[in-house]
Amino acid sequence: MPVGNDSGVVFSPYWSGTFRPAVKRAIDLVGAGSLLVLLSPLFLLLAVTVKLSSPGDLFYRWKVVGQGGKPFLSYKFRSMVADADELLEQLEAGNEMTGPVFKMTADPRVTGTGKWMRRYSLDELPQLYSVLKGDMSLVGPRPPLAREYQKFTDYQKQKLSVKPGMTGLWQVKGRNRVRDLDDWVRLDLEYIRRWSLWLDTEILFRTVAAVFSGSGK
Repeated sequence: MPVGNDSGVVFSPYWSGTFRPAVKRAIDLVGAGSLLVLLSPLFLLLAVTVKLSSPGDLFYRWKVVGQGGKPFLSYKFRSMVADADELLEQLEAGNEMTGPVFKMTADPRVTGTGKWMRRYSLDELPQLYSVLKGDMSLVGPRPPLAREYQKFTDYQKQKLSVKPGMTGLWQVKGRNRVRDLDDWVRLDLEYIRRWSLWLDTEILFRTVAAVFSGSGK
């Protein structure tokens, strides 16, 4: 049965012990390493496309927070204009999320190439390197930006009780429909409570289906 701790987070019993977490890490290493090799031609194509589509760096330096509130630096293919972070304050009135996370369907900072990459989640692929490093897992709660985490409530910080992931329950069950950060956190806590290797497998297969359907924004 699920177990709790002093923070109030309810964990799946499969988090305890060493075998299943070790298998999860092995899947991360094999999966991320294999995808980085297999998708290397696509990486090259995306790199050329990003550089030709708009001025700016190839990668977006994604400053996020991981397990236990530990900050780390990850990368995405740049899908926005070069000064996107500086323009954020001007767009706050159009935020479609309740809470300290920013989300805007028709974000004017997104480039034409960025819209296409986001539709198929291609901008997320460099995060495979973060999985190899151990900062992230293939499956887990979505890591928040450092500036967002500073405004999190104690309840919202509970989502980082485990290692964050490239995909998770939020992506396959809520994604474009979630408009309240607390609902997002609820899905992440559900993942922590229900976690098993089978659940990770199910989420990965559903993520592949969502990517090929082009449901990203």
